Amino acid sequence: MNEKVKSGSRNVAIVGPYLSGKTTLLESLLFVTGAISRKGTIKDGNTVGDSAAESRDRQMSVEVSTACTEYSDIRFTFVDCPGSVEFAQETYNALMGVDAAIVVCEPITERVLTLAPLFKFLDDWEIPHLVFVNKMDRANINVLNTLHALKAVSSRPLVAHQYPIMQGEALIGFIDLVSEQAYKYHPGAPADPIPFPEELKEEEHIARAEMLEALANFDDHLLEELLEDIEPPQEEILQDLKMELGADLVVPVFFGVAEQDYGVRPLLQALVKEAPEPEATAERRLKGQSSKSPLAQVLKTYYTPQGGKISLVRVWQGKLTDGIVLNGVRAGGLYRLMGQQQVQVNEACAGDIIAISRLEGIKTGDTISCDSQSVTALPKAEHLEPVYALAITPEKRNDEVKLSSAITKLLEEDCSLAWEQHGDTHEVILWGQGEIHLQVALDRLRRKYNLPMTTHLPQVPYKETIRKPVTSVHGRYKHQSGGHGQFGDVYLDIQPLARGEGFNFKETIVGGVVPKQYIPGVEIGVREFLTHGPLGFPVVDVSVTLTNGSYHTVDSSEQAFKQAARVAMQTGIPKCEPTLLEPIVRVEVKTPNEFTAKVLQLVTGRRGQILGYEGIGNWHGWDSVVSYLPQSEMQNFIVELRSLTLGVGSFHWEFDHLQEVPDKLAERILASSNGNGGNGK
Repeated sequence: MNEKVKSGSRNVAIVGPYLSGKTTLLESLLFVTGAISRKGTIKDGNTVGDSAAESRDRQMSVEVSTACTEYSDIRFTFVDCPGSVEFAQETYNALMGVDAAIVVCEPITERVLTLAPLFKFLDDWEIPHLVFVNKMDRANINVLNTLHALKAVSSRPLVAHQYPIMQGEALIGFIDLVSEQAYKYHPGAPADPIPFPEELKEEEHIARAEMLEALANFDDHLLEELLEDIEPPQEEILQDLKMELGADLVVPVFFGVAEQDYGVRPLLQALVKEAPEPEATAERRLKGQSSKSPLAQVLKTYYTPQGGKISLVRVWQGKLTDGIVLNGVRAGGLYRLMGQQQVQVNEACAGDIIAISRLEGIKTGDTISCDSQSVTALPKAEHLEPVYALAITPEKRNDEVKLSSAITKLLEEDCSLAWEQHGDTHEVILWGQGEIHLQVALDRLRRKYNLPMTTHLPQVPYKETIRKPVTSVHGRYKHQSGGHGQFGDVYLDIQPLARGEGFNFKETIVGGVVPKQYIPGVEIGVREFLTHGPLGFPVVDVSVTLTNGSYHTVDSSEQAFKQAARVAMQTGIPKCEPTLLEPIVRVEVKTPNEFTAKVLQLVTGRRGQILGYEGIGNWHGWDSVVSYLPQSEMQNFIVELRSLTLGVGSFHWEFDHLQEVPDKLAERILASSNGNGGNGK
């Protein structure tokens, strides 16, 4: 990469739904700017983006990929982001460090809704963005319908920057709505100016008027010109586009076919002339920062087999050099990335996105500086909540000691993963955003850390409780083995508690029939028994009272009374009508309101209880559905929800309470688990 000083730079994210053609657009951008001499394809697995093995195996982006190029004396850093909703965290993290985003979509009105969460994120964070309607060579395209569908899912006004020229089902050119100049596309070459096609005059006039009216909403001078039928100068229109795009007030729309390089050069020109410069982005992001020391933010963390840890960072302020100390950590080399290729550089200035090696202990989203004590942390994307889980076990038992370290690195690379060692089921559970997401994580464990895993669905943490009390349950432990023996003797009352009260132990001993020093042993014995009740699960919501007993002056001990308590519980609990409890979670589903009825059916079909639903105040056209659902019904809930909602439905859930399992279902669960605490689903 030529490191001569450029007149400017732009950091641009390429985002959009799965299969919209983002990586193909990146290849085209790199090709037409001369960064690569030959375009790769997803099918052949030789693109600059999607260079990770997990991406090429699946022919889809699973992590952020970065590439640099130059155009019109400006250095561009393009950040190609995954399109699958299961890897949205990667996209959101990267978007926090760019100057603008290209939202790539297909001209299929039924799929435009999949852009709604992305548009909301961009607008919530006021990230300037353009839309590139790709694959305009598809059959039966209606430009007006596509624009109408796009406007319906964006809170910002969309303005067509071009009007496409079609010949049958083929895109052959475009009309620039600023200059009203028509152009014809040529394979492998820039478009040529052509005479204005008279048959499109009316449609072009309407599209241009809509663009100018949208811009005039933010420019009184332009509004006056339109009211007085004065034709505004092109420079004024471009200036308005630049100002209003930079402030995320409007969203320009472009059309093209990335595979044929159609529409790519006009898109680049718009990024040069209209996208905000890094200085403008920094001014918006750094409000309230008083420190003037070098300042950057980590957008992505990689662990590479050869180079170890690599952090992709956006430099917001100052200059970074090789060996600089950031947050108390001495940085390694500085690199520009071209997919997985690294080009070492001596320094990085404000506005650059570069990779830094060996930033140990620094995570994605962290703000890094030489003066970290006086720096205010920059805002970062929230971590997405895990919605899908697998219990994992190393194929080789000896690998268990390596698992914790490997998972720690895995979570550094992808903060939308989580893991836990479940206290009741004792399983190691890996949480993520969906089945593909977890399979990619497991592939990384195998490839990078030589840790192949076996997996199964996690067990449901059922509990059990009792329905009726029993009194004066006798437990005696007597053991003689030479020398001092063991003797403990207790009488217990066992009573059910209200749901959620847990466990309570009391004693009403009179006259020292059980000496005080042995009473703690009784409680320990009771608690140990309750960890695994007669149905095979932990027992909850139980009160146990020690009412009577006896002891031996020589043979009694705390251990003996612990064993006596276990004997009493083993005798008494089965007489208390033990019953199975299942965890109930409170679930809030967010869905486009056109799918609300289907979501209600999904919930009730999984033994759910609807608590209510209403519109989301800050998200027009979306509903929030709140319900109670058994946790056993949640394992594949996200899969069905996404299937019903074009992939855009999401939910938040949290444990709420325990509830008795219906008798017939309880019988099936117990028959399946064989009393060993397993998952009966």
